[in-house]
Amino acid sequence: MIRTTSPTRRLVVALAAGASTVAATAAALATPATASPAPSAAPAAGTRVPAAQFAAKAHGNERTCATAAAGYAACLARVVTDRAGKPLATSTPAGYGPADLSSAYKLAGTSSGGKTVAIVDAYDAPTAEADLKVYRAQYGLPACTKANGCFTKVNQSGGSSLPAADAGWATEISLDLDMVSAACPDCKILLVEANSPSFANLGAAVNYAASRGVAAISNSYGGSDSSATSAYDHPGIAITASTGDAGYEVESPASFKGVVAVGGTSLSTSSNARGWTEKAWSGAGSGCSTINAKPSWQTSATSCSKKATADVSAVADPNTGVAVYDSTPYEGSSGWQVYGGTSASAPIIASVYALGGNLSGYPASYTWAHSSALNDVTSGSNGSCTTTKWCTAGTGWDGPTGLGTPNGVSAF
Repeated sequence: MIRTTSPTRRLVVALAAGASTVAATAAALATPATASPAPSAAPAAGTRVPAAQFAAKAHGNERTCATAAAGYAACLARVVTDRAGKPLATSTPAGYGPADLSSAYKLAGTSSGGKTVAIVDAYDAPTAEADLKVYRAQYGLPACTKANGCFTKVNQSGGSSLPAADAGWATEISLDLDMVSAACPDCKILLVEANSPSFANLGAAVNYAASRGVAAISNSYGGSDSSATSAYDHPGIAITASTGDAGYEVESPASFKGVVAVGGTSLSTSSNARGWTEKAWSGAGSGCSTINAKPSWQTSATSCSKKATADVSAVADPNTGVAVYDSTPYEGSSGWQVYGGTSASAPIIASVYALGGNLSGYPASYTWAHSSALNDVTSGSNGSCTTTKWCTAGTGWDGPTGLGTPNGVSAF
């Protein structure tokens, strides 16, 4: 049986600016599509839902996992919803795809040389491999399957006996796998499924992933700020974690010293030289840990005596979100959907570290030493706080976006 998230536990966020904001967002996300196939058919490569069609149905977004209890984490995926508050599914993609992310972050022409990115999540996504196949075929990416050695799925100790399925976490897994595929098409993917979202089980999954010689481990989940454990301390591996989707608020494991804390932006097309513009996403988690020590590479720019979050960032706003394919029904919806949350930015950044390859020691230290090679995000806020830079974007480091977003792989 697949676990589901009760509608009474959903957190639905209406767009404050109303339908006009949805329309503007959809226009940025979608370009006019060619004739769409029937919903049961595989979509033709490159097609997208027309902007007007998507805007007419999109209305808000919701998180797909319940709020975490003490000692546990919650996945941080957020899905765009329709006017009835249900996840909006379409027969063809409506969000940003691999070419968009490659353009926005200057990843074209880069290669990992076949490095492995590990994804750690809780519970089982029974359709993970099949859904990954659809996503990659849609965008003309090389197949990534168990058969060709590109994709591996195991439990938290590396075994084949998988945990119970969970519809909310399955959407998270699809988001994570698709973002690795988008940012690093030649990366191999190791999916490690923890028995539950307890930090004990998730930590065991991270430890297993670290034992497999991976380049990066992405953790798209978070709970309350807590003391770091050795499970998330593996020099030579880029361990990324989402900073959260509740605005100015510190979450773990992003607050752990050895972890690359990944914040979030709103990403839109632009007529500027880059072709894109970014501002801090209002939901991106940030702040100053009260528990975990300040890493030596974090400078006084943070105005924080302990670990500050974020370190770096990437697109996370569901309203400028990414295309994801998931066929495990969540609240009755499946197919192509648009997702955001810092759940999207964490696997993107993990993949960029695999592409960059500067993994000696703690990879975050390399990024801090090469911050000039990033896109500095200087506008937007995730709330109000006593130290302005912890919640408001500006020149240099700030809480919601960290040092900035990838501008190629020179900072990674």
